[in-house]
Amino acid sequence: MSAPDRDRAEQSTVAVFLPDLCGLTALFVVAVVSELVALIVVVSGHGIGRSFIDELALMSLYTQWIGLSAAGTLCLTRRYLNRMQPQVVVPLSYSIIVLVTYGVAELAWWVVAPFVSGIVVIDLSRQDFLLRTIPIGAVVAALVLRYFYVQFHYKQRIASEAQARLQALQARIRPHFFFNCMNSIASLTRSDPRSAERAVEDLADLFRASLSDAAELVPLADEIAFVERYLSIEKLRLGARLQVEWSLDKSTPGALLPLLSLQPLVENAIYHGIEPAADGGIIEIHGEISGNKLAITVSNPTVTPRGPHQSGNRMAQDNVRQRLGAHFGDAATLTSGQQDGAYSATLTVPLIMP
Repeated sequence: MSAPDRDRAEQSTVAVFLPDLCGLTALFVVAVVSELVALIVVVSGHGIGRSFIDELALMSLYTQWIGLSAAGTLCLTRRYLNRMQPQVVVPLSYSIIVLVTYGVAELAWWVVAPFVSGIVVIDLSRQDFLLRTIPIGAVVAALVLRYFYVQFHYKQRIASEAQARLQALQARIRPHFFFNCMNSIASLTRSDPRSAERAVEDLADLFRASLSDAAELVPLADEIAFVERYLSIEKLRLGARLQVEWSLDKSTPGALLPLLSLQPLVENAIYHGIEPAADGGIIEIHGEISGNKLAITVSNPTVTPRGPHQSGNRMAQDNVRQRLGAHFGDAATLTSGQQDGAYSATLTVPLIMP
């Protein structure tokens, strides 16, 4: 099982809201919060005077000591917290932070003491020092844990919405795709039963592949095999009118991309460039790796519009574009245009190798 799969399995078992507090992002949040607490304490205590910088530096050292110690403790105990129920994790995490705050305060008092080289560093009694530190630490701990809790559930909701959106987009592809395939098979059942049988087998393979997880990335080789099965069915219907030329870099088959991202573009090319032409035409599929990007271009000959068949719409392209956005955000693009008697659609995604 891969690391991402293990993480998903771990989080699906118990909805632990604590992030990895050994990570840079979480540590940055802790450091910023600690610095803000130091600033608030100093400003509320003595305002901004001549000794403001010195007091802020000393208070920052103290609050950062508490914040990073608490983060380190939670980081070390996160593995055990992951095994507990959410209703236990919240109070236990809070208790750990409060205990760490108390421990650091006690340590600061006894190590620094009220006097260092005759200079008053902690101008408070031990009891007052603890009573000021622990309540502030408890309030800040509650706020930070609340922030992590809300952030965790927000990310979960976004992930769930993205998964549902991907499934819905993939479902929008399937009916149109399989409707065309079934029409092709129906036309062959009497005239060429063996070809119809092979087409049914190809369709079964396509149906099995299309039921895969919409959030999964597959090697380009698998997507190509998917497209070739689809083309084998369409060739039964279109015969010699449909010609396909592949041009792929040797290194591209292992690159990952969303399932059903290339097939709709090929289907569009057949619908708009091959079917309306009496003599058919050639679909060119070119793939290459450029830097850290994988680009695949599907080209078809343009045909003079002759009715509603050619009016078409961009539903397939919009569908693919939305699915790319759900996977890669702005890092993936789908561009299209007409030039020199050919219409081309170019799919560009970040280069991801398994």
